[in-house]
Amino acid sequence: MHRLTFLFFLALSLTAGAQDTARQIPLWPKGAPGFENKRNEPEQARDYWVKNIHNPSITVYLPPKDKATGAAVVIFPGGGHRLLVFDAEGKDPARALNKLGIAAFIVKYRLFREDSNLYSLDKEVKQDAYRAMRLVRSRAAEWHIDPERVGTLSFSAGGEVANLIAYTPGKGDPQAPDPIDRLPGKPNFQLLVYPGPLGIPETVPADAPPAFLIAANDDPCCSTPVVTLLGKYRAAKVPVEAHILSGGNHGFNMGYRSNLAAVKAWPQLMANWLTDMGLTAPKRK
Repeated sequence: MHRLTFLFFLALSLTAGAQDTARQIPLWPKGAPGFENKRNEPEQARDYWVKNIHNPSITVYLPPKDKATGAAVVIFPGGGHRLLVFDAEGKDPARALNKLGIAAFIVKYRLFREDSNLYSLDKEVKQDAYRAMRLVRSRAAEWHIDPERVGTLSFSAGGEVANLIAYTPGKGDPQAPDPIDRLPGKPNFQLLVYPGPLGIPETVPADAPPAFLIAANDDPCCSTPVVTLLGKYRAAKVPVEAHILSGGNHGFNMGYRSNLAAVKAWPQLMANWLTDMGLTAPKRK
């Protein structure tokens, strides 16, 4: 195994059981607009998942200051819009990104398939996604990040959430009473891991964020979206890198639970792409 790859996975394994000192911050201090009366309803969490999310939030993972590159990633875990796979598709990738010097922010977004009488993907979930991006940018100075180097990492259904904000301008409202809502909400780059099929545009615009895409060939749900997006990105001439693993099925998370060498190694492919994009080193002035 290449020494860099070995060190990356060693760091990942060492942090898996590390003490969690992350902070959770609500997207709106008084609760989501129109649903303020639900902000005190408790979340449900068990084993690997979280659900019953009515007060959407970000959980903040910052790298050591001496390693920070100024880049940031907003993470959308999967879970079929019925729950969030918060540990394996939230905390684990956040810690891995921190080891690369990249700040990470895990979004607990509202789940439209858990309670379709309340929420919809195109309205409330999209609202959460934009607000998360804008909230991170609003505190860029505090968290020592570059607001022009903020991307997304998403898994499965989380990829459908990320797609909602990747292909439209996402400009803030300059007249918004809340200054956070005046900021741009579009990501500068995106990492899509076995993304679901919803939210893929008819055409990828020329100003779409550069993308890293990966899925397993035997994934019954989410290899096709990767192939589809690859073709659309190439047609738009937007930088893209895509990987179709021969096996791994769906939900291989950060790879370390798999017996397949290629699946175990996929985070290094992501790390390589982030390095090639200049995101694992401080931005040159």
